[in-house]
Amino acid sequence: MFPHIFTYSYLNPNVFWLFLLLIPIIVWYVWKQSQSVPHVRISSLQDYKALKPSLLQYFAHSTFVLRMCAFALIICALARPVSFNNFSKSSTYGIDIVLAIDVSTSMLAQDLRPDRLEAAKEVAAKFITSRPNDRIGLVVFSGESFTQTPLTTDHATLLNQLLELRTGLIAPGTAIGMGLGTSLNRLKNSSATSRIVVLLTDGVNNVGDIEPLTAAELAKKYGIKVYTIGVGTRGVALSPAFDEHGNKVGMEMVQVEIDDEMLTEIAKLTGGRYFRATNKDELLKIYETIDELEKTKIDDYKMITKNEEFPLFILWALILLALEMILKQTLFKRFP
Repeated sequence: MFPHIFTYSYLNPNVFWLFLLLIPIIVWYVWKQSQSVPHVRISSLQDYKALKPSLLQYFAHSTFVLRMCAFALIICALARPVSFNNFSKSSTYGIDIVLAIDVSTSMLAQDLRPDRLEAAKEVAAKFITSRPNDRIGLVVFSGESFTQTPLTTDHATLLNQLLELRTGLIAPGTAIGMGLGTSLNRLKNSSATSRIVVLLTDGVNNVGDIEPLTAAELAKKYGIKVYTIGVGTRGVALSPAFDEHGNKVGMEMVQVEIDDEMLTEIAKLTGGRYFRATNKDELLKIYETIDELEKTKIDDYKMITKNEEFPLFILWALILLALEMILKQTLFKRFP
């Protein structure tokens, strides 16, 4: 069933300026009536004082009104009124996406500028902006995981939540399996045509109650595709150093350890892909690639019929002019 939409428009709306011409015509008519006072010579008005005005007297100006209405209809006809019958069907099958982002302290390493977390947030924001038809959620993890933003089309709120991400929000460590598991919980009951997780991390799974590959098997069972991203240079990276109380005490060079094999296996099991980003430009290209791979399907059918409506205006204008002529020759006929 196609929804029907009726719209009305004018192809030459500038013609309506002709309505201004009616103003001097009306002014001239009023002035002329004030100057034209009917009179008759009689010896006395005494016999006419008791007479009441006839009903026709109240309609003395009706012929002029009919003429003005006819002119107004002619102007509307010149503006070419048209009606549109729109029969359209537009179906958007959005993709439900969860962005799972590692917020462990190692994400403060500066091999991506200004650091891994800020680079990840900036690129993810561009990805969100490019997907206006999709519901997107945000999951964060380090030693534990939680949902920062549930699936939503309110991308303004989502972007605000994304920009507020920082390290130290939850227990230390890197629980990749927990992050993926929380993401699956957000998607498993979704009825979207396609459901995906984009999981970004810079380390290896070292804590958590769920093994990453176990979570990947669940994703495969639910039909959820997982794209994994390992972010970090190869070799060593400049990273903040912390004491036993979690206070930053300086900077140091730290060995970059990313479990490429495990992240590849997660992606392979679920039908996704694994990417490695060693700099910000590569990370941007990875998100662009995912954007291309997971396009939203939109079916749009539209049929428009246009009907010229000016003949109806002309017809009514002619009817009013004919009525004016009839009234002027009958009820309102003037005698010299």
